[in-house]
Amino acid sequence: MLALNQIFKVFNEGTPDEKVALDHVNLHLNKGDFVTVIGSNGAGKSTLMNIISGKLITDIGSVSIDGKDVTHVKEHKRARLIGRVFQDPMAGTAPKMTIEENLAIAYSRVGARGLRSGLSKKRRDFFREKLEMLHLGLENRLQAKAGLLSGGERQALSLLMATFTEPKILLLDEHTAALDPSRAELVTQLTKEIVNEYQLTTLMVTHNMQQALDLGNRLIMMDKGQIIFEANEEEKQDLTIERLLSEFQRIRGEKMNSDRAVLI
Repeated sequence: MLALNQIFKVFNEGTPDEKVALDHVNLHLNKGDFVTVIGSNGAGKSTLMNIISGKLITDIGSVSIDGKDVTHVKEHKRARLIGRVFQDPMAGTAPKMTIEENLAIAYSRVGARGLRSGLSKKRRDFFREKLEMLHLGLENRLQAKAGLLSGGERQALSLLMATFTEPKILLLDEHTAALDPSRAELVTQLTKEIVNEYQLTTLMVTHNMQQALDLGNRLIMMDKGQIIFEANEEEKQDLTIERLLSEFQRIRGEKMNSDRAVLI
């Protein structure tokens, strides 16, 4: 479903600030895979997501989605294939538009549908049905401005908007990091339920190591622009935070500070 082959990306090439963000990364996801991604700051996680979404174009290598080469396809055209939820709850919705208007725009990704058809009675009933999945009462607030919602409500809405069109690939970019613990737990549970229901092929970056272990069927660890560790479904079941830290230390071949923030 998703194939990254020899992805290489460098910033500020030829200058004192040159930085290799991704160093010949290979990553393949089969349909229905849910891969969690961990790594230190600057490991290349966000750059990887931006390469997949089309926000950045790789210098070397190729990106394929559902068997189609999209390496040079613009971000707005890839949006029909990709759903993405960002860390900032403000980033996924238009605050001055209503909940139903936001949903209509998200729904338009799957076809040439105008806003009018998106707000038909049939479409509103569909939106209410999907909003009920969130258990937040938003199905009764279709006319409310998205900007009036709490951070957790907006992130839950963003998650729904990114997934109810059943994209080929779902990208979750630290999407619970900015939420308080209770809301983060809610959105995490919603993520699990929605991904399972639609069997979405998902790549999730997280700084929460326990979350990385609890969700998904595969895990990868990144460092200095490379994937340095991978665990398949069977291997992932036996992983613990302590074992991940030990593996990180072994691979890097250097002593780690006892502070777990070194990895995350």
